[in-house]
Amino acid sequence: MGAEKNVTGAGIFEAPALGEPYLLTPGPLTTAYSVKQAMLRDWGSWDGDFRAMTADLRRRLLALTGDTKGEYDCVPMQGSGSFCVEAMLGSFVPKDGKLLVLANGAYGLRAAQTMQYLGRSYTLIDKGDYLPPRGDEVAAALDADPAITHVIAIHCETSSGILNPVLEIANAVYSRGRKLLVDSMSAFGAVALDVNDIPYEAMVSSANKCIEGVPGFGFVIAKKRELEAAKGNCHSLSLDVYAQWAAMEKTGQWRFTPPTHVVAAFIEALKMHEAEGGVPARGARYEKNRDVMVAGMRGLGFETLLAENWLSPIIVTFFCPADEKFVFNRFYDLMKEKGFIIYPGKLTVVDSFRIGCIGRMDEHVMRRVVEAARQSLAEMGVTDAAPPNAALEERAKLAA
Repeated sequence: MGAEKNVTGAGIFEAPALGEPYLLTPGPLTTAYSVKQAMLRDWGSWDGDFRAMTADLRRRLLALTGDTKGEYDCVPMQGSGSFCVEAMLGSFVPKDGKLLVLANGAYGLRAAQTMQYLGRSYTLIDKGDYLPPRGDEVAAALDADPAITHVIAIHCETSSGILNPVLEIANAVYSRGRKLLVDSMSAFGAVALDVNDIPYEAMVSSANKCIEGVPGFGFVIAKKRELEAAKGNCHSLSLDVYAQWAAMEKTGQWRFTPPTHVVAAFIEALKMHEAEGGVPARGARYEKNRDVMVAGMRGLGFETLLAENWLSPIIVTFFCPADEKFVFNRFYDLMKEKGFIIYPGKLTVVDSFRIGCIGRMDEHVMRRVVEAARQSLAEMGVTDAAPPNAALEERAKLAA
């Protein structure tokens, strides 16, 4: 065990030092050994050294947005990604505002559920498990309802693995004088979200996704004018983004106990992200992971839910084989025995499973994933990984 190292010329990351399985999930994910090591030291939450770490964290995240005019600021928030989505919605959608929720999976629906809990007005475009919300649909909804003030879009819907068309959504929103909020939980840091190309009022993401940190906090990146206007909006003391921002601007401190060890780990992850080449390089590695893994799985007979143009570099949904000998729980256990934890599917119509492409791993690891799947099918006695006809019929709907 020890420091992470690469095999010269091969680009192979060292396997997890403690022998744990790779996490082929959209976060938490497999992290570098140096990220874990960063958590071994204790930090005083009010101490100047930790305040400097918080400032460094905010600066490094803002550098990923493309904001050269100083219009945006970064507000880290304790808790999971869903805590931060609720903080964003509760802080930036006024109590007399109305939100258009674009849903094509669990996370859009969770945003709608959050609005129900907040008791604030919203309307929903629900595209089902995997069809993307399109710009013309958003435009029509905004034209039909002038009460809508804000729209929330999910950048990458990990229920299906679809990368949603946020640019055309943003164009529809801003051409009609409304405001866009983006849940980029599973995409920020690997999929471009430059404010010069895709404007937004506020965006939320998490430490344990494409930056390759560990769970414990998320962050809101928002226009400063929106942060100032959010004063008094929030339903919650602890989830008030304006109050957190104001406190950090005044004192450099988090309002309540910060996840100090997680912040230290995240700064190490941010340094590694920068050293790798930033968003383009991180995204390219994940795309290569996806392409190698998808080609290999298709070679075994598996079929993806999505066509190439909708496949994200974050996570990929595969249909379960029609073969009656294929039992997902058994397949899961066999893959775990071989060092890989995969993800159950979330589709409601047909059985599926998902394989993540993000984390501290490369194409060489993904080839091992495919080999593990091949061996697992053989051990189950599955000779044909083709999906049932119903699955292909569902996919045809998407293609249409």
